[in-house]
Amino acid sequence: MNSHRLTRLGLTLLVAILGLSLVSCGSRPDVAQTAAQDFIDHFANQDLDAAAAATDAPNTARTVLADAWGGLQAESLTAKLGAMSVVGDTATVEYTYEWRLPKERVWSYSGELGLIRQGGQWEVRWNSTAVHPRLGAGQTMALRTSAPPRAPVIGHDGAPLMVPGISVQVLLNAKEAGNLRNTVDTLTRTLQGFDPSITPQTLAERATSTTGFYAITRITAAQAEQVRGQLELLPGVRLVEQPDLIVTDPMLDNDIVRNVKDIVLGDIDGAAGWRVVTVNQDGVDVDLLTETAAKPAPAVSVSLDKLIQTSAQAAVRITDKPAMLVAIQPSTGQILAVAQNEAADQEGPIALTGMYPPGSTFKIITAGAAISGGLAGPGSPLSCPGEIVIRDRTVPNYAGFALGGVSMATAFAASCNTTFAELASRMEADALPTAAAQFGIGVDYDVRGLRTMTGSVQAAEDIVQRAEDGFGQGRDLASPFGMALTAATVANGRTPVPQLISGHETTVTGDPGVITPEMVDGLREMMRQVVTSGTGTRIADQGAVFGKTGEAEFDGGSHAWFAGYRGDIAFAALIVDGGSSDNAVAVSREMLIGLPDGYMAD
Repeated sequence: MNSHRLTRLGLTLLVAILGLSLVSCGSRPDVAQTAAQDFIDHFANQDLDAAAAATDAPNTARTVLADAWGGLQAESLTAKLGAMSVVGDTATVEYTYEWRLPKERVWSYSGELGLIRQGGQWEVRWNSTAVHPRLGAGQTMALRTSAPPRAPVIGHDGAPLMVPGISVQVLLNAKEAGNLRNTVDTLTRTLQGFDPSITPQTLAERATSTTGFYAITRITAAQAEQVRGQLELLPGVRLVEQPDLIVTDPMLDNDIVRNVKDIVLGDIDGAAGWRVVTVNQDGVDVDLLTETAAKPAPAVSVSLDKLIQTSAQAAVRITDKPAMLVAIQPSTGQILAVAQNEAADQEGPIALTGMYPPGSTFKIITAGAAISGGLAGPGSPLSCPGEIVIRDRTVPNYAGFALGGVSMATAFAASCNTTFAELASRMEADALPTAAAQFGIGVDYDVRGLRTMTGSVQAAEDIVQRAEDGFGQGRDLASPFGMALTAATVANGRTPVPQLISGHETTVTGDPGVITPEMVDGLREMMRQVVTSGTGTRIADQGAVFGKTGEAEFDGGSHAWFAGYRGDIAFAALIVDGGSSDNAVAVSREMLIGLPDGYMAD
């Protein structure tokens, strides 16, 4: 055998060996796995052209991969490979995908990729199962969401105050209205019964100064049905239905409940449900791939008591003068009711922020200061003359009545101005503001959903000023909210912190201090006597009521007050320019009459 022949044989053997080596290398699992890894990496990075190019059907693959990202509205994808099996020129490898979908939704699942070796190269053998094991040919995946049922707002008594429903917003586009004057006049006539604040002038001005649609008002679905035929004929007017919280009783439709609604709207939606489905070429859902049920939010709890609120609202309507009533639960501080009649509403939220001379209801504080300072107790003998002169100030009793020598309890029950003016004149300059703070007056309570003011009592170095303050006719000021808190303090034995919405704690600025047991016992005895034999007997038929009447005089008239409690309901009623305190007692009595027998009386 010559040398040339040996050389050719060697080359042939070398080529054969190299060919076998290449074939062996191409069939190794790690080479096929690299091809699979490239595909899932490009898919996860949204490099869809590169991912599609790693398959044996790039055009089809590109479309399906893009539809997956779009249909799921996906934010990101994490892809991992698992075990691989290689048989000749084919291979399968497990994959796990974890999709991050909108609103922190996560969806994970596993499947298998098929691979094929062609021309010495491994590539993904395209099938829609490379995206999801149950995705059929010609199908896409789609994310669907479902809103959870909205939670109701539940009051103190467990009754719903507001429930999910539909309201209708009335909109006006001035440019589309044609004859704007005619449209505005018709809108005003139609809507004023639902919203008295609407006037033609205001409506025209606001609509013309608004680009696009101006939101006139929001009415209930039932109200909308009454006027829909009229409104839909008007050019430029639209009715838009919107999810809303609807009061369960018209008597609950007030500023306080509306404030609560504004605060809790973000707490009632819960977590939306979601699912992923496969959709065929006709847009029909074919298969459910995953589902997470909606999670309704828990009911929102607020302190308002439906029974007390509606009863208080009915009670303040017995007079045409501005009347209001605030009720607080002494044991918890929960605000049970804030009621105002229409005349009061015209002056704003005065039940919570109105500052008025408290008249003789302030004698609760003066009597408490007298007990605390050791000046007198309920049984202490004091004088109740028809009038008393303190320096250059003559202090009279109402209509000049006189009782002579009586106990402080009797003077309190009969509301002797002279007695309490004389007591205050003997106190330290800061005795009354110190005592007032012990009942919550002058303390600032930041109650979420409410703007409140309790009152103002100043130190008085001047003896005449101190005497006038002592029977509530000096510089003392209080709100119905503050006087309700005063009554709640006597009932509870210490000042409760007012609360409205569960989970929204009240911030207290100022130190209310603590009233002594002697003050509590003495005031309870005297406030009970007011009802059993004093100025508050009108309400005596409503159980064990404790209270104090007040008539605060001003130039041209007087305000009527009553502050008290029964069981675990403390309250204060005020009628602005209401005259006799008996009128405020009547409002309080009307509220108690409207409650079930013995309601919260224990």
